[in-house]
Amino acid sequence: MVIKSKKTDSVSKGQDAACGFHCIKVKNITVRDGSNTIIENINLHIHCGKVTAIIGRNGAGKSTLIKAILGERKHEGTIEFTNLKNQAVENLTIGYVPQYLNMEKNTPMSVYDLFAGYISNSPIFWRKNPKVYQRVKEQLSIFNAQDLIDKRACDLSGGELQRVLLSIAITPVPNLLLLDEPVSGIDRNGMELFYDNIAKLKNNYDLAMIIVSHDFDFVRKYADHVILLEKTIIKEGEPEEVLASDEFKKVFG
Repeated sequence: MVIKSKKTDSVSKGQDAACGFHCIKVKNITVRDGSNTIIENINLHIHCGKVTAIIGRNGAGKSTLIKAILGERKHEGTIEFTNLKNQAVENLTIGYVPQYLNMEKNTPMSVYDLFAGYISNSPIFWRKNPKVYQRVKEQLSIFNAQDLIDKRACDLSGGELQRVLLSIAITPVPNLLLLDEPVSGIDRNGMELFYDNIAKLKNNYDLAMIIVSHDFDFVRKYADHVILLEKTIIKEGEPEEVLASDEFKKVFG
């Protein structure tokens, strides 16, 4: 799955697409698998216009937390979305880019087919709708991916597929964008382009971003807030504070 959205009436308008949310409040989130506790008592305030990075060793519960926020994992606790007056708001759009996208080799589906399947009610095996085609191309152009529109999705490189998935994930502009290990399997050039795209999102769209990452250079350069997870939050704060902490050295030392 590329995106899981709780629909709103918002429309993609670039810099004018203000989400209007003060913060996303994650309160006492706990996920259990039988008698095993995977994550416990997670409390977060995620603000619009900010990049929150979640770091931790493998098995620390990072992807589980993302799935809990998406509603794909049963959990205890609450997730609230509040406006500037601290009033709870139910309508929220979430964009999601997963760590992996399973795709059979030689699948004939094009990038257009993949994208149109999310934004159009018409079956993708019908002939291309010119208006939908133009909209897809415009959205892909945000991340310089418009030339990929007719390529088979299974033939894309890791960096190319990532740009396509990012384009889909911000159609329409979400209130919250979740990215799970977005540079996994991408070469250095692709990583640099990804960093540029995150800066573009942060500077031009009023949305909150949560990024699971093992790339501490990225975390240091782009994150506004860092969460160090080890089943529960053991340290949080600004990047330099967390990356220089005893807790970080204990986990990654």
